[in-house]
Amino acid sequence: MAPRAATRDQLAGAARAALGGGRRLETVERIAGGSKKGVYRLVMDDAATAIAYLWDDAENYWPAAEGDGDLTDPFSPGLGLDLFEAAHARLDALGVRVPAIRLVDRDGAHCAADLAIVEDLPGESLEALLARDPGAAAPVMARLAESLEVMRSHQAPGYGKVALVDGGGASRGTSCEAVVLDRALRDLAEAASRDPRIAGARGRLEEGLLGLAAAVRPRAEYAVVHGELGPDHVLVDADGMPVAIDIEGLMYFDVEWEHVFLRIRLHDAYQPLRAAGLDEDRLALYMLAQRLSLTAGPLRLLDGDFPDRTFMADIAEYNLRQALQLVHA
Repeated sequence: MAPRAATRDQLAGAARAALGGGRRLETVERIAGGSKKGVYRLVMDDAATAIAYLWDDAENYWPAAEGDGDLTDPFSPGLGLDLFEAAHARLDALGVRVPAIRLVDRDGAHCAADLAIVEDLPGESLEALLARDPGAAAPVMARLAESLEVMRSHQAPGYGKVALVDGGGASRGTSCEAVVLDRALRDLAEAASRDPRIAGARGRLEEGLLGLAAAVRPRAEYAVVHGELGPDHVLVDADGMPVAIDIEGLMYFDVEWEHVFLRIRLHDAYQPLRAAGLDEDRLALYMLAQRLSLTAGPLRLLDGDFPDRTFMADIAEYNLRQALQLVHA
């Protein structure tokens, strides 16, 4: 089912409570791009604005799957207000810029769904800035590199979602690399069921994953990673500071996982974020794993009625070809 749009009446009371001052909610504008939650810009009658996040089944384009709510799986979907608040608290404590929270509602006082209203950052994303003016993006990239180093320096006793580990819980599996391998094999099976090229190369891809995993040496260093830190998940505030959004998937994990995703998304623009001391064996395993994830995930999303189908199909196709190249299939 396609997500419904939240109405002005549904959000009017929450907007007044969040922004106060006798303001009245004038308009509600759905912001494109979200696939797991509804994201809306609230515009008041005095032009003050805020952003509303709604976590509700009707706002989620992803088909439901077994284990979606299992927090012991580091890669289970980042859904819900609890994950958002835990991630926000961790990043804020580290001094990593995130939108300020104006209101949270998990009890249905304003809306039937979990709701958070946060600071609006009306400027452009890092992705847009890099495309428009790479020179102007350079100081933002330098500050983002500093934030990544701060996140890397904060070590946790175990891996997994920040909400789980900070609450004293433990994730399934024996290591980050074992969890990644298990997920990659599942992504491979799923992609093979949807595309004959992956099916034809399945043996070689599985052999590649197992070989790369066997080369990884044991390690127990778990840093803070966003997990999907593409340039579209970084906004730029009025002071030129990078601001992390879509943070619900924040976890303690191998820092290499973050840097592989950054390399995939940024291509040549990744260079200012390059970090010393990364494990090349983990990078190699995680690159193939993420290529398979970025093939299987979009193909799964296309099982539903995600609106920008060409865009999502292009992501799957590009990463499918990259995965095959990694094993020379």
